[in-house]
Amino acid sequence: MKGGKSTKKADTKLTVKKSAPKAKGAKDPNKPKRPASAFFVFMEEFRKQFKEENPGNKSVAAVGKAGGAAWKAMSESDKAPYVAKAEKRKKEYEKTMAAYNKKVADGPNEEEDSDKSKSEVNDEDDEEGSDEDEDDD
Repeated sequence: MKGGKSTKKADTKLTVKKSAPKAKGAKDPNKPKRPASAFFVFMEEFRKQFKEENPGNKSVAAVGKAGGAAWKAMSESDKAPYVAKAEKRKKEYEKTMAAYNKKVADGPNEEEDSDKSKSEVNDEDDEEGSDEDEDDD
């Protein structure tokens, strides 16, 4: 068709592209969280101090901007305690990650997969079976 609009081009522009499923798999809720950097260790204290000095200010952005400015103004010697705390947390994280990775590599145990004991699982199976018998009546 000369001069007419092609519906193929219009269709491809209107279609929503679906993202492919993640190859990594679902996130494990038992995986340890990464430790905070020195700046975020500083911000933990700074937030408390800022809220005491500015009780009327509820803006998260204002706290972040003030904290960032304070961090930039600090000397390396002033930052040292926060860097030390961050390093300590990082070492603890590495230990817990090593234990976690070892646990994952060994494979999950059947007992750890479920919070229910085997008797509770069997009880549920029995209850489901009894419901089926009642439906037949």
